[in-house]
Amino acid sequence: MSLVKVVARSTSFSFRTDAIAADKSISHRCAMFSMLAHGESVVENFLRAEDTMNSLRIVEKLGAKVVDDGDVIRISSEGIQESDDILDCGNSGTGMRLFCGLLASAEGHFILTGDEYLKRRPMKRVTSPLRSIGAKVDGRNDGDLAPLSIRGASLKAFDYESKIASAQVKSAMILAALRADGSCTYKEPELSRDHTERMLKGMGADISVDGLTTTIKPMTKLLSPLKIRVPADPSSAFFFAVAAAITPGSEVVLEGVTFNPTRIEAFKALERMGAEISYDLKEDVYEPIGNITIKHAPLKAIRVDDNISWLIDELPVLSIAMACAEGRSVVTSAEELRVKESDRISTVVDNLQACGIDVEEFEDGYAVTGGTLRSAEVDSFGDHRIAMSFIIAGLRCGMEVRDIDCINTSFPNFFELLSKITEIQVS
Repeated sequence: MSLVKVVARSTSFSFRTDAIAADKSISHRCAMFSMLAHGESVVENFLRAEDTMNSLRIVEKLGAKVVDDGDVIRISSEGIQESDDILDCGNSGTGMRLFCGLLASAEGHFILTGDEYLKRRPMKRVTSPLRSIGAKVDGRNDGDLAPLSIRGASLKAFDYESKIASAQVKSAMILAALRADGSCTYKEPELSRDHTERMLKGMGADISVDGLTTTIKPMTKLLSPLKIRVPADPSSAFFFAVAAAITPGSEVVLEGVTFNPTRIEAFKALERMGAEISYDLKEDVYEPIGNITIKHAPLKAIRVDDNISWLIDELPVLSIAMACAEGRSVVTSAEELRVKESDRISTVVDNLQACGIDVEEFEDGYAVTGGTLRSAEVDSFGDHRIAMSFIIAGLRCGMEVRDIDCINTSFPNFFELLSKITEIQVS
């Protein structure tokens, strides 16, 4: 099991980078959505991390032709074909849940599996609504746990109201709706990330959004292929935003990041805490893209209880900023954290307490009282975002984090960038 030791840096840093990992959510979708297109999809800056490369390998197994010259990935498909092999999603819940929607109406039988951590994550949030419209999906614990078996079926039009704001559930149902027998609507309690709607509309799908309701009409023909450069992932960029925010005298410029409003809520929260943040828009085609500058300033406590689905992935590292802020910060309405790569409420609480921070755990969140972070040895629990969050905490106090190989699932050049601002040892 790999161990990383971060030696705290006592001086400030100034750092500019265009090498933040490409957006994982968009990269997954580029691979999958190419299966719905006529012609060759061209994808620049695809994230070459374990999770997304697994999705790319899966579309190959489903019959797509993939040509990767190391810079640009070209994907051509003549429709989804039955695979003679199991489809391994690795550690990716996004991959497994979205493939459920994509394959629910495809002709053939498909098996989705993943690593030991993914096999523990709940899938009924996707399999149940898909079953309600005629999908033949099954798995362990009555379809809640992988491996999942999918036998393509005819799907009924639906008017579905979700009890949770989840881009993964919404995306799976939108993909299913594209091959349903009539117009479909999907309503959510709070707007979740909207990459699926944006990208499919850009490809020619008949999708409209009115507030919290998305209307999807079935495809009458294959969609136009993607021509896209994947922007930098704001969830990955946010680790370095927090690094600057908690290190006196520091500044970081993060280039080529998507400004999608459903993806930069964590930056807005960090602004509310007192960090100086500015945005410089450069382009707006599939996604608004530009540069974000973050400067250190004294941080103060905040309450986070709305737009939770917009910053759910960034909450672990935002908790590090909270630990460095003055006052008691509170996170609620975030029960979705319980079903991520780890139970992120428990893992954040346990690891912050190990660092000497006063933390109170709730069923749907936690309260963090800012204080002095102490050096500790903590566990990632196989969760890439927990691992990186507490490595960033090490900038203040030094930290040893166990089981860091999981970082490769989303941010393979994390340590290369980190080495520009602090000393690290990996064993």
